[in-house]
Amino acid sequence: MSLRLIFMGTPDFAVPTLLELVAHGHEIVAVYTRAAKPAGRGMKLQPTPVELEATRLGIPVLTPTTLKTPEAEATFRAHEAEAAVVVAYGMILPQNILDVPPLGCFNLHGSLLPRWRGAAPINRAIMEGDAESGVMVMKMDVGLDTGDVAMAERIAITDAMTATDLHDALAPLGADLMVRAMGALERGRLQLSKQSEVGVTYAAKIDKAEAKIDWSKPAHEVLRHIHGLSPFPGAWCEVPIEGEAVRVKILRCALAEGQGAPGDLLDDRLTIACGDGAIRILDLQRAGKQPMKATDFLRGTPLKPPLRLS
Repeated sequence: MSLRLIFMGTPDFAVPTLLELVAHGHEIVAVYTRAAKPAGRGMKLQPTPVELEATRLGIPVLTPTTLKTPEAEATFRAHEAEAAVVVAYGMILPQNILDVPPLGCFNLHGSLLPRWRGAAPINRAIMEGDAESGVMVMKMDVGLDTGDVAMAERIAITDAMTATDLHDALAPLGADLMVRAMGALERGRLQLSKQSEVGVTYAAKIDKAEAKIDWSKPAHEVLRHIHGLSPFPGAWCEVPIEGEAVRVKILRCALAEGQGAPGDLLDDRLTIACGDGAIRILDLQRAGKQPMKATDFLRGTPLKPPLRLS
């Protein structure tokens, strides 16, 4: 037995779920994703990761700019799907669309709801110093990630994890969770529970204005800020190189020994003083350059105290 499903998703995070649903025999009658956007030096239209995978699998792809028109509803209804699976689609589903599949629309969300409802749960969990994160399958309603929850999986967040690391751990975990949820739904055994109204937080979309590093904060907060924004948009500071302030993104770091004025370079290994404690830069990226290890950077650009990062 299998379900007749519509799949709605856009980025890399959604691809494992699509693949697992197909591998477990569910019939994906249509894939909805965001429209291709210009990218790269030639500014050629670049299909989303989900569109590329759906095309490879021979699944029809739709890229509507809105779901709020009668035409969009008629098209959605014509698929005659039993349920819809939504993973980081990036477009709001209005009530008339949510009401179409007889079994409902189910979202895979990258947090432990009700904490971090919204657009950037992976980044915010790291930036706020959370000890754990996870994925949840939720039956969608018109609220912002307020629907009833069916299943969850948890994962510890370590200080070594960047947003990429957590993303890459949650994506396959979520794919497996959604497959299990759809299996239970197919058998009529999917149990739903209301979200708690205690502990609600919102994961606002990351603003580039947040990316500048504040060295006056404690080292652990600086580390989590850096890792929560890695690789995009990338937490940054300015490093004095040959008399010029050069913008550098810090992509990975570790807590280190040392004290000094915030932003001071403490040694020749890129150990930087924070408001309390210090961090050592491990991976970085100069403006216009490729990411590199700090050791490689220092070979070409040796830095020694006294020097302060702004």
